[in-house]
Amino acid sequence: MDELESGEIEYETVEDFLTSLRKEFGGGEEESVKVAELRKLEQGGKMMEEFVQEFKRAARGSGYEGRPLVEEGSRATSNKLDI
Repeated sequence: MDELESGEIEYETVEDFLTSLRKEFGGGEEESVKVAELRKLEQGGKMMEEFVQEFKRAARGSGYEGRPLVEEGSRATSNKLDI
């Protein structure tokens, strides 16, 4: 990135520039997708075992840890308690 800021690198196309940015700073897009998936998740009528597996898959790569992850889990299961 230092070369870009100093003007030492020039890109022929915008796509070349974007590809370079993705290589340099990649991962954010995948994390955003995982967070969105995690936030949409609800237990609904699923059995707890099925929901836990789905939650674990969504949580992996989301960047959520500790309390924020627990809060998402609580939110996702709170709609299930229709006794």
